[in-house]
Amino acid sequence: MEQTMSDSPADNRKSRYERVAYYPGCALEGSGHAYNRSTKEVGKALGLKLDEVKNWNCCGAMEVKNIDPKVQTYLSSRVMSIAANEMGAQVVMAPCNGCYHNLKKAEHDLAHDEASREVVDRISKKAGHATYRAGQLETIHALDWIKHGIGEDELKRRIRNSLQGLKVANYYGCMYTRPRHIFPEKDQGTGSESTSQPHFMDDLLAAAGAQNVDFPLKTACCGGAHTLSDSDTSTKLVLNILRAAEAAGAEVIATECPTCHSGLEMHQVRAEKVLGEKTSVKMLYFTQLLGIALGLSPRRVGVHENVSDSGDMLKSKGLA
Repeated sequence: MEQTMSDSPADNRKSRYERVAYYPGCALEGSGHAYNRSTKEVGKALGLKLDEVKNWNCCGAMEVKNIDPKVQTYLSSRVMSIAANEMGAQVVMAPCNGCYHNLKKAEHDLAHDEASREVVDRISKKAGHATYRAGQLETIHALDWIKHGIGEDELKRRIRNSLQGLKVANYYGCMYTRPRHIFPEKDQGTGSESTSQPHFMDDLLAAAGAQNVDFPLKTACCGGAHTLSDSDTSTKLVLNILRAAEAAGAEVIATECPTCHSGLEMHQVRAEKVLGEKTSVKMLYFTQLLGIALGLSPRRVGVHENVSDSGDMLKSKGLA
């Protein structure tokens, strides 16, 4: 049968993304609370619905993965099992790069590694819940959610407070695109995200009126995983990113990962105190910027919770 406009793949995806299971993860309940707040507020403003995953657990981001990667696969699979088997969701959205990465990795491992399937099945039965099977659920990032759930054209129509004149460096971090093999939906041509030159955040903020600068360190590592074990290395990696953003003319670094965001903010302070190098670029979550562009107040999207004080800069741009 000839496919109609209403049942095109893009329309089907848009329909799926209108209501998704929401996995905030540990960071968004702590240091990334402003990301949690702004993501929910932007969802409300755009008419996108979030159903928080019931009784979710840590995805096993770093510590568990370093001890037993198959147990980490189980932890991620439990989140997906609850979303799919208990909530009946088709899609789970994770705004944290670490959570998004680990759910995608678990999906890949369960599809390709028998040993992972055996461990996950054994622990799931012991824990008393249904075993997650690869392919039951689609895992997406907050960028996918807004990019495909609303799209740039519709976003433009809803803008109330354009970001025009605001120069933004979009920072994706290293886990959003690496390793490539766990993101089979990327690098698929028109409409898909690129692992070498990610652009979804650029596209959305451009639709909101921002001026995206040519920023070469979009996917450079911020050293987040080494913050406690080797703070000096983390500070130097962050300083490279801050310098590059300022050299590109950016006033703001837009982020989409709570670990990256916290790292940029805290090591900006540390770079001045320890290395004597001061940078002035501000850090804001992309959801905070979109929320402001949609007419929400800076406070409503949690700008006051950021360490990076962007109040005066936003006022100078007529955004606060």
